[in-house]
Amino acid sequence: MEHEHEIQKITDEGEGQLTVDVYQTPEEIIVESTIAGVKPDDIEIDVTSESVTIRGERHQEEKVAESDYFYRECFWGRFSRSIILPQEVDPDRAHSALKNGVLVIKLPKLHRNKAKKLKVKTD
Repeated sequence: MEHEHEIQKITDEGEGQLTVDVYQTPEEIIVESTIAGVKPDDIEIDVTSESVTIRGERHQEEKVAESDYFYRECFWGRFSRSIILPQEVDPDRAHSALKNGVLVIKLPKLHRNKAKKLKVKTD
């Protein structure tokens, strides 16, 4: 049986790619992703000052024979997503939470001055 309605976002490595919302508040960049069916221990988040990478795995509890599917749109298995952030963040103060199948990552913005005035001193 061919699966005409199969909708999966797969990367070159055979992983699913998460869909995300990325937005800002005055003090933070927020990343949200719906990852229902994933346990917190199965999620890995790497944060740098310029990017965030989410990796994990969604396990299918019940094994179903391929021939028994009518539709197969949910992705099961390993997934990942890397996001280049629009502004520098402080990775040491970043935190995340998983509630009702929604992963929320809060990344505090770094507010650095783009220019600095130097005072010329004499020796």
